[in-house]
Amino acid sequence: MAQTAKILIPATKREIEVPTGLFINNEFVPSADSNELIHAFNPATEDVICSVVAGSEKDIDIAVAAARTAFNTTWGKNVTGFERSRLLNKLADLMERDQQELAEVESVNNGKPVKIARDFDIGDSIQCLRYYAGWADKILGQTIEVDNRTKLAFTRHDPIGVCGQIIPWNYPINMWAWKVAPALACGCTIVMKPSELTPLTALMLSKLIAEAGFPPGVVNTIPSLGSIGGAALSAHKDVDKVAFTGSTVTGRKIMEAAAKSNLKKVSLELGGKSPHLVFESADLDQAANWACLGILYNTGQDCTAGSRLYVQDSIYDKFVALLVVKAKELVIGDGFDEKSGGGPVVSRAQYDKVWGYIENGKTQGAKLVLGGQKRPGKGFFVDPTIFTDIKQDMKIVQDEIFGPVLSVGRFKTEEEAIALANDTTYGLGAGLHSNDANQCMRVSSALEAGTVWVNQYNLLNNNVPFGGKKQSGIGRELGSYALEEYTSVKAVHWNFGEKLDWPL
Repeated sequence: MAQTAKILIPATKREIEVPTGLFINNEFVPSADSNELIHAFNPATEDVICSVVAGSEKDIDIAVAAARTAFNTTWGKNVTGFERSRLLNKLADLMERDQQELAEVESVNNGKPVKIARDFDIGDSIQCLRYYAGWADKILGQTIEVDNRTKLAFTRHDPIGVCGQIIPWNYPINMWAWKVAPALACGCTIVMKPSELTPLTALMLSKLIAEAGFPPGVVNTIPSLGSIGGAALSAHKDVDKVAFTGSTVTGRKIMEAAAKSNLKKVSLELGGKSPHLVFESADLDQAANWACLGILYNTGQDCTAGSRLYVQDSIYDKFVALLVVKAKELVIGDGFDEKSGGGPVVSRAQYDKVWGYIENGKTQGAKLVLGGQKRPGKGFFVDPTIFTDIKQDMKIVQDEIFGPVLSVGRFKTEEEAIALANDTTYGLGAGLHSNDANQCMRVSSALEAGTVWVNQYNLLNNNVPFGGKKQSGIGRELGSYALEEYTSVKAVHWNFGEKLDWPL
């Protein structure tokens, strides 16, 4: 097949060329041994947008070899931090130049509104690249006093090597930037496997890698099924580190494969069932706004979605009524309509999964106060759905749904709120709303989550670390902490004065 496709964007009448081959050594190529294709769908219309080459295990081998060669010759320790910084900044400039086109393809393939993709996802990704460009020439070690008369020691933070990076479908561009930026800043090379549901913008970004001037093999992109490409990267003996964002179930498989192969370093950003607490002293109007953002942003397809909301008894009825009014105001619609604040869920499988949970909530006795009715016509649209009268053992309370489905419970005391919040196997995010400063400090300390929001929710910053506790993952992304995931600390002991007597 040809290594490009042209996508017509009906709303803008723009024709956008998208690469469809595997990206290895700065070229788009066919598979070495497979004719399989991945079909990219538009979740708003259920139509096929185009098809891309599906990488095989052999293609992963070829890409890893390209990444290893680049690491040993033109990248890794063979290029200065100043040059890595320059190239990352150039890549950010190119992404900014193509921001509208990238947003339109992201909307068509993922479903999210163009304005959200452009202004939030891609805007944040550009900033992420520039943030890590600033770090590229500041990878520092330590000089350690041993004996000032005869010896010293120092540390080097070396690039860890070839990195397999496996990204999800909910934030295709954003997750690409989160993975690529710190790895390149540290001097690592990459084999990227985008989700088989949303491969298009990763291929467009790969084209920008070559245009920016990165040496061949530094970044390689292999669209593939997770069971093939993801499994091959996780078990590959010449991959030094694998970074994954996705489900806890898949994270376990990756960790097992990494252990059984070469004990490669692993970082995992996994699922969540995040609690969101509203205390009686809170600004209820603002708390309702943040609660809506927490569960409805990205149509609930967010690992930190505040899907368990607990409200203090004294304000419960008033707050739920306010919450329902605000949730109704969000328009879930066509991604090219400026009125839309959310789009369809990403696929038929995800649509069926979300509706399965909604029906289960009804069956188990939760009270539906908003949503719960399917739309007629095409498109994987799910409207905001809110359940009350919940019990802790309900599936809608225990399981990650990954859709715009909120469970609202109640509590009497601060201690009860904390206990309810921490009653989960996950620990990715948590939030609380209170105007009692002492309470904010107590509760934020007690919540078992990698990220806690106080009087806000779901907003992240590139200079602040992000990651989970418990079954929500291992390691950290963003901030200076992400650099630790892509470096290996070497200690050098230097003797300049001690003479060893022999024999002992």
